[in-house]
Amino acid sequence: MHGLSFFYIKLMGDESRLVKSPDLATEMDAKKSPEASILSLNNIEVIYNRVVLVLKGVSLNVPQGGIVALLGANGAGKTTTLKAISNLVQAERGEVTKGTIEFDGARVEKLTPNELVRRGCVQVMEGRHCFGHLTIEENLLTGAFTRRDGRAAIKADMEAIYGYFPRLQERRLALAGYTSGGEQQMCALGRAMMARPRMILLDEPSMGLAPRIVEEIFEIVRVLNAREGVSFLIAEQNTNMALKYASHGYILETGRVVMDGAAQALRENEDVQEYYLGFGGERRKSFRTLKSYKRRKRWLA
Repeated sequence: MHGLSFFYIKLMGDESRLVKSPDLATEMDAKKSPEASILSLNNIEVIYNRVVLVLKGVSLNVPQGGIVALLGANGAGKTTTLKAISNLVQAERGEVTKGTIEFDGARVEKLTPNELVRRGCVQVMEGRHCFGHLTIEENLLTGAFTRRDGRAAIKADMEAIYGYFPRLQERRLALAGYTSGGEQQMCALGRAMMARPRMILLDEPSMGLAPRIVEEIFEIVRVLNAREGVSFLIAEQNTNMALKYASHGYILETGRVVMDGAAQALRENEDVQEYYLGFGGERRKSFRTLKSYKRRKRWLA
């Protein structure tokens, strides 16, 4: 985060709305040119308890200033991939046993999560995990614990966060445990931004939220990416929403990357449409059809 700026306007009376792009995919493609990756995973394997093989040769890249979606059903390995990057997998008796992980050109496997945060890589956990006994503002301040640039800079960034999240400013003195799921997700994302990250690992931001709130969260992600240059790797089951805002996507299935490509190409892929979006051609598929289709997915042939 390099000098956060206010970026919201008033529409429809007193309601605050973020500026929306008429064509998100076009905007993303236009603003990004081929650049070096800020994050690179090369053929990594993760084993839990020295027995259970969870990730099996996962490779992916996140370009500098990019938004990349990591897609797949529950249990596919999305969260484990993010925790392998942030080194939180070690807290669950897991370890990366093969392959390499590089952030900003440097190997990170032996760094602590705290050291990774200082280098600019921050994870927002699945389920938000706000400190329920602290206020919204106190939660945001915890995100600045690694900073050493003084109170004035932290206060300025706090005000900028409120610019991105006007609802948090209204609820800043409320205990986080008594706020809505959407407000807690905003709080978790704002807390990550208080660390001045270069990259955010965002795990299941849509989980348990109403569709309108999900779109608002993803719109904020787009704005942070466009205005602050923060890169995002988003693990998400909501394939349609993730591919709407990402420029590139990877699909995980049982710990393997089975498909990847530009977001637009994935949206138009027949397999992705039928299995993950629930339709193919002009006819919507039934749940029973999808179960049968799962057993014959062509990308696993």
